[in-house]
Amino acid sequence: MENTALALVNIFIMITQVLIWGLVVWAIASWLVAFNVINTRNRFVAGILDALDRIYDPLVRPIRRIMPDFGGIDLSPLVLWLLLSGAQQLVPALVMDTGLLT
Repeated sequence: MENTALALVNIFIMITQVLIWGLVVWAIASWLVAFNVINTRNRFVAGILDALDRIYDPLVRPIRRIMPDFGGIDLSPLVLWLLLSGAQQLVPALVMDTGLLT
């Protein structure tokens, strides 16, 4: 049972790490689009941006509803990053507290 719990915790950490790196790419890409550095008329670039929007927009939308308006500054990706990083630390600790891992 310990090996299974450890494998599941490791998979969770890998998934959250991929989500965090994708979030960083999404945030940087949105800045590059805002400053007209990236050509959004390119089909490949538009496809990547669309995929990133489809993945991360539903994750930050509830955060945007809760957060106050900062006048054009969107801090919801930062809040999502903090939540993912916190979960990455909290879940293994909770699993260890249950006694599944030693």
